[in-house]
Amino acid sequence: MTTIRQDDLIASVADALQFISYYHPLDFIQAVHAAYLREESPAARDALAQILVNSRMCALGHRPLCQDTGIVTVFLKVGMDVRWDADLTLADMVNEGVRRAYRHPDNLLRASILADPDGARRNTGDNTPAVIHTELVPGGEVEVHVAAKGGGSEAKAKFAMLNPSDSIVDWVLDQVPRMGAGWCPPGMLGVGIGGTAEKAMLLAKEALLEPIDIQHLRARGPASRAEELRLELMDRVNGLGIGAQGLGGLTTVLDVKVRDYPTHAANKAVAVIPNCAATRHTHFVLDGSGPARLQPPRPEDWPEVAWEIGDDVRRVDLDRVTAAEVRAWQPGETVLLSGKLLTGRDAAHKKIVDLLAAGESLPVDFTGRFIYYVGPVDPVRDEVVGPAGPTTATRMDKFTRTLLERTGLLGMVGKAERGTAAVDAIRDHGAVYLMAVGGAAYLVSKAITAARVVAFPELGMEAIYEFEVRDMPVTVAVDSRGEAVHVTGPQHWRAVIESRSLTPA
Repeated sequence: MTTIRQDDLIASVADALQFISYYHPLDFIQAVHAAYLREESPAARDALAQILVNSRMCALGHRPLCQDTGIVTVFLKVGMDVRWDADLTLADMVNEGVRRAYRHPDNLLRASILADPDGARRNTGDNTPAVIHTELVPGGEVEVHVAAKGGGSEAKAKFAMLNPSDSIVDWVLDQVPRMGAGWCPPGMLGVGIGGTAEKAMLLAKEALLEPIDIQHLRARGPASRAEELRLELMDRVNGLGIGAQGLGGLTTVLDVKVRDYPTHAANKAVAVIPNCAATRHTHFVLDGSGPARLQPPRPEDWPEVAWEIGDDVRRVDLDRVTAAEVRAWQPGETVLLSGKLLTGRDAAHKKIVDLLAAGESLPVDFTGRFIYYVGPVDPVRDEVVGPAGPTTATRMDKFTRTLLERTGLLGMVGKAERGTAAVDAIRDHGAVYLMAVGGAAYLVSKAITAARVVAFPELGMEAIYEFEVRDMPVTVAVDSRGEAVHVTGPQHWRAVIESRSLTPA
């Protein structure tokens, strides 16, 4: 009989969540570097470089890889010979670990969890509760997998109950382009097949905990139908040409994981869940000897990749930029922003349009200004703001035309593509949409020299801030004429791949 102390589980969960907030798994670093070396698309290669540079910065600075520090998911395998020295329930122990991790004063993590999800949507303040899965197994140990899943990638999860004769490959290839780039490729796809609806989703989520090993599988050859699917999906998804950040390129996924389970003769449940460029998970075992000890990567484990800005880049003063200047910006062009930049996400946009509908004045003048879709991490030590990467822009699409028509807003900065309605509104008003790299939040934050809340402080991280930025790197993703690089880029690179008959890795 093994005795596991309550404090050992709590401390281990807290340490694991801090660990994964700033350390990428080594297999992920190596896979992104391999993709970077192979990539031919300049835009995608630049995005991959930013992800790698950001990864090393976070490891050295012990600050989050992404401003969205995730919803915590914990998989517990509890040995049936374990005895607990505890006053709390198993779930309460896990949640206390989450609470301590997200409130750690040296590395504050963003609280993103909202109670009453279809009502008041009140932030719980400490990122609890976690989503917990528990299994009783033989033995005297507790095995724990801890993950922190970003909302942008989780939002792209897909499920279907196919007919037994339907093709899973065809279904996945239909779904991946529909996901857009809001899940921050490159990453992994977890595919769950069989069981019931909830079992397929759970299989897909569990599959994302596995290490990246597709090249090893390719070398030895598949030994099962699931492994055959992995190889086929890897090649065909990369053949879509979506590329890093959806900009078009050779690598969209770094690996595809497939898990299956017996199912009813009338059913073929299938789920696909992507993991993003800020993939965060780790694993530890408690055996009664004390809390877990996690081994960090070494600084030399990161490749020597430099992200550099060319001399011909366009520099923009946000305090003086005009609509005429914006009309000269070209799709795919790199722009460095300096000056005052407003922020705002879903909740702030909803408040703005509600005020406009009620005929009330706005707390901020948006005329001729740019808004950044971001919910930053709280600062620590001498930071003016914590990691502050972009959030998925399509969530703001339904507000875009109103803001452009009613506020004089000139441009927006966010992550991934815009939908048709937003692109039309941008074209109609001669505005522009700029894309920052998702998964490079700490790197982006280094361009922010000052920050203050200017409206809706009650919204916490979703309040409207005014940032002072210096040389913040962005890409022109939708120009003033409505040309969208998230459409043209993948189209071009898909054609390139098809013309060469490449086998994407």
